[in-house]
Amino acid sequence: MTHHDRLLIIDFGSQVTQLIARRLRELNVYCEIHPYNRVDDAFLTAFAPKAIIFSGGPASVFAEGAPMPPASAFTAAVPILGICYGQQVMMHCLGGKVERGHGTAEFGRAYVTPTALTHPILSGWFPPEDGPLAREQVWMSHGDHVSEIAPGFSVYGTSPNAPFAITADPSRHFYAVQFHPEVHHTPKGAQLYENFVRLAGFKGDWTMGAYREEAIAKIRQQVGDAKVICGLSGGVDSSVAAVLIHEAIGDQLTCVFVDHGLLRLGEAEQVVTMFRDTYNIPLIHADESALFLGALEGVSDPEVKRKTIGRLFIDVFQKHAHEVGGATFLAQGTLYPDVIESVSFSGGPSVTIKSHHNVGGLPEKMGLKLVEPLRELFKDEVRALGRELGLPEPFVKRHPFPGPGLAIRCPGEITTEKLEILRRADAVYIDQIRKHGLYDEIWQAFAAILPMKTVGVMGDGRTYDYALALRAVTSVDGMTADYYPFTHDFLGETATRIIQEVPGINRVFYDCTSKPPGTIELE
Repeated sequence: MTHHDRLLIIDFGSQVTQLIARRLRELNVYCEIHPYNRVDDAFLTAFAPKAIIFSGGPASVFAEGAPMPPASAFTAAVPILGICYGQQVMMHCLGGKVERGHGTAEFGRAYVTPTALTHPILSGWFPPEDGPLAREQVWMSHGDHVSEIAPGFSVYGTSPNAPFAITADPSRHFYAVQFHPEVHHTPKGAQLYENFVRLAGFKGDWTMGAYREEAIAKIRQQVGDAKVICGLSGGVDSSVAAVLIHEAIGDQLTCVFVDHGLLRLGEAEQVVTMFRDTYNIPLIHADESALFLGALEGVSDPEVKRKTIGRLFIDVFQKHAHEVGGATFLAQGTLYPDVIESVSFSGGPSVTIKSHHNVGGLPEKMGLKLVEPLRELFKDEVRALGRELGLPEPFVKRHPFPGPGLAIRCPGEITTEKLEILRRADAVYIDQIRKHGLYDEIWQAFAAILPMKTVGVMGDGRTYDYALALRAVTSVDGMTADYYPFTHDFLGETATRIIQEVPGINRVFYDCTSKPPGTIELE
């Protein structure tokens, strides 16, 4: 993406750093997140950012080994925006002072009021018609606080426990806020980011059309005249990757659809039909269900499940790479959130949430080089790229389906009996959602069979069958999510249908957990 102005987000470990990137991508600004311990002078020179954002983080600037940016960030003559810990580290490095405690911690909703000073960074904030009552809601999450601003900075906004809630050094184009403008609890946060990138001179030219052209050129340059196999799951990510790569290199690409025995009802037939009949892309339908289910027999640990499935996928791809005449590249639909959630840099700020079957852990002697044209995109950007490539709208809007499939919707040991029950129950659930016209309102919906049996009464007789959990969430990019607020009528009707139509289920629960603290999938 070197043809675009680039913004660098230096990550100090905030759980919402990814939301900063989302805000910027919405403004057609290309940005990348990199952990502070991987950003040094050489990196900054090579990356050549047009602006820099310091994220929040859990550390204290005065603690031993506290995360710090490279000193060259402050001498690079580019605008900088510091957020929460990012503000504190700016003050600490530039001659201000940060303190802990003293009753000034803030967690949650707060209100910032303006000072007498104004600046374009706050355009759209503090409406003049509100006069002395002007204030803006923000979201705070800090224990330490700035007690003395650095030379050259002035105060533009305060909150009850943050006297330096908004600060700026206009001459150096340095801006710093104590709150988190990236979260939706700061209603005008998006406006603040828009003001910042406008002041930094970004053209906002990073579009899906541009991405498509550049990605195709990059694929051709990487692959040359070699053959590529693409791991096709039938989901939006791998499908968009396949169509994009096929546009770039044509019949050098062969898709491998691996039926691992963990698919939803009728899914294999749907995927094979669409790609063979609609896109005319060479496709191998590899029925490897016996291999996968055999390896997963008796396995209940979710990480072992994911890693086992990932290892077997690679084995299958290697086998078929030889069959197509020596493919040397493996294409995958890896997304940016997959990378962020899976990779914890040694000594870095991020925490591994869960392993993704297609991220990391690839054997060094795999024999296949990776092609991952979506690795820099969030899910909603992939959908936009799918539309750019002409994929059918119903397909672009399909709910995400994980690579490990039903394995992670079957907590505990996997059996063919439980999988068959789950397939039928999930089909009824999705049918209900479609019948009620709710499918496009929901980011992802699925059923999970729980590792427990409960007593029930059916036909005047005792039953001892499995319990089922239903999950449905709303989201923009999958990094955060809220549960979907079904009506009790809908839930009651759906539970009744499942219990009546699916033998083996006698109790149904609905999962009301958001992300965080939960993840979208159960495992």
